[in-house]
Amino acid sequence: MDIRQLSYFLAVVEEGLVTKAAERLHITQSPLSQQMITLEKEMGVKLFQRTKKHIGLTSAGQVLKRRAEQILDMAHSTVNEVRETGEGICGKLTIGIIHSSGRLLLPERIQTFHEQYPRVSFDLRQGDPAHILELMRLRLVDLGFVRLPVDTELYEQIPIPTEAIVMLMRPSYMKDTEAQMSLLEVGDAPLLLHRRYERLVREYFEAHQRTPNVLCVSDELIPLLTWADCGLGVAVVPQFASHFVMDDLCVKQLSEPVLSTSSTLIWRKGDDLSMAATHFIELFREEEMMKKKDLGQGKAALMTKA
Repeated sequence: MDIRQLSYFLAVVEEGLVTKAAERLHITQSPLSQQMITLEKEMGVKLFQRTKKHIGLTSAGQVLKRRAEQILDMAHSTVNEVRETGEGICGKLTIGIIHSSGRLLLPERIQTFHEQYPRVSFDLRQGDPAHILELMRLRLVDLGFVRLPVDTELYEQIPIPTEAIVMLMRPSYMKDTEAQMSLLEVGDAPLLLHRRYERLVREYFEAHQRTPNVLCVSDELIPLLTWADCGLGVAVVPQFASHFVMDDLCVKQLSEPVLSTSSTLIWRKGDDLSMAATHFIELFREEEMMKKKDLGQGKAALMTKA
C-alpha cells in the first residue's frame, strides 16, 4: 500500500464508480480496477460492496477510508511544511545574544521580521560574547550578536552602528540643565556602571587625580536602570537603554570621557544557512543600509547649512 493507492481508493469511494474515478484521475478504467483488487489482496479483507450502479464500502473499507483521509492530509501537510521551511516561510530561528544590550537591540528587528514571516518562531540564547561564540562554534545557534571585534576569517558580519554611552539619573543629581555633562561634574554621586566600562571610568578619574564613587558594577543593564530609577545613583549605560527607563529619569550626554559601544551580527563562513536565517540577514542588512543612508543625508544637510 502506498500514497498513490490510497488516493486512487478515495477517488473510487467519492465517485462511487470506477469509470468516473478513472476520468477524474485521468487514467483508464482497467489499471484502476486492478489497483483496487491489489489493495484488497494486500489488506486481506473485502473493502468494497459492488453493484452494477454503485460501489459502496464494507465496514473494513470504512476504516480504511477514514485512515486514508488522515494519511493523505498528513502527507500534504508534510510536503507544505518542508517546502515552506525550505523557503524560509516557517521554521525556527536560533539566535545568540549578549546580555542586556543584545536583548534590548532586537525587538524592533524581530517585529519587522515577524510581520513578514509570521510562521517563523525564535529561540534566543543569552550569554557573554565568549559564550555566544562557543554556541556558534558548536552550531547550536544560527546567528549571533556579539561585541566587536570578531574573527573575520571565521565569521561574516554586519556591524551595528556605534552607540554612545550616556548617564541616566534622577533630577536631584543634575547640576544644571545642559544636555551634556562630564563624569567629573557628577561629583561624589554614586555611579552605577556596566562592567564593560568600569576600567575606562576608573582610568578617567585617576587621570584627574580623583576617586570615583562606584556604588554598583553589573553585567546586566536592568539592575542599573532600576537602581537609577530608585534614586540610588547615576547609571552609565548605552544610549539605547534610555528608551526603556521611567519618565522620572533624565538623560545626559557624556561629554567626558567619550565612550561608545559597538556590536555586530555574525554567522559562520561557509555554512549552509536556513532560509529563515538568510531572510533575517537580508532584512538586517537592508535596515542597516537605510540607517547609514539616512545618517549620510543628515550630515550632508548639516554641511549645507554650515
